[in-house]
Amino acid sequence: MEKIRVIITNNQKKVKIPTGLRMLVRRCCHAVLQLEGFEGIAEISVTFVDNNEIHSLNKQYRNKDSATDVLSFPMGENGVYDIDPKTGAQILGDVVISMEKAVEQAQRYGHSLQREVGYLTAHSVLHLLGYDHIDNMERVRMREKEEKVMSLLGLPASTSYVREDLL
Repeated sequence: MEKIRVIITNNQKKVKIPTGLRMLVRRCCHAVLQLEGFEGIAEISVTFVDNNEIHSLNKQYRNKDSATDVLSFPMGENGVYDIDPKTGAQILGDVVISMEKAVEQAQRYGHSLQREVGYLTAHSVLHLLGYDHIDNMERVRMREKEEKVMSLLGLPASTSYVREDLL
């Protein structure tokens, strides 16, 4: 893999962005692309928002009237992406992470905010590359890839993602 440009924007004020989180997001994007054997120069935009903003985006683009943890807006289809004429980079798309949801989920699952944001980033970048989780096999395949990236970054799962109260 050649080069990856990750543009990170913080559009929320509800959660203080911990030192090193931006670097973790960059490393996570890099790890997913490396794991997938992505070739060439890539560009990904990652934006941190609050629950109100992600709720609005979820309603506008997915017709779902609720806040969610992360949204992916791919710029390509079937491995073909728009090209930034200035840099020649393949524009993979946009990742939008609700920092409020990330904090809630980190607490719910008993792990760090870094692990949660890393996981959400890996999940979303896989979506940018065309992965989905519509059926169970695709969901399992995505989860395996997400967990492999987390392990590569030194953020292995410390607990199950299955909530006890839902069993």
